[in-house]
Amino acid sequence: MHMKHSGEEHGPPVVPVKFILEDPEGLTSTEQAEWELMGGERENLLELAVEHGINIEHACGGVCACSTCHVYVEQGMDQVTESDEDEEDRVEEAPGLQINSRLACQCKIVGKGPIVVRVPSWNRNAVKEVPH
Repeated sequence: MHMKHSGEEHGPPVVPVKFILEDPEGLTSTEQAEWELMGGERENLLELAVEHGINIEHACGGVCACSTCHVYVEQGMDQVTESDEDEEDRVEEAPGLQINSRLACQCKIVGKGPIVVRVPSWNRNAVKEVPH
């Protein structure tokens, strides 16, 4: 499923967010393992990543109906929204569960950063979809 822009208003891109990719080739078709991006307040991490060419898997289109966009928030957990019961139920289904596990589609930026997100090597969009 292709993720469409949420259409939700968010602030200007002023919050530093670093994505560390364990499989950069699988996620971006490049060898670049670290991506320094700027996100906006209320923008979710999945949307930020996908808009910059980091193809984090998101089988449900980013609506918290699966666990494929599972990431680790290594720094700045207090800079994103808290998880709710729906997200906690979904993230429990993800492989490699850790205390800092989150669904990228549910992590909205609420602070000034910095935020560091690790995308595990098993999270890759094996089928690169083209929007219709």
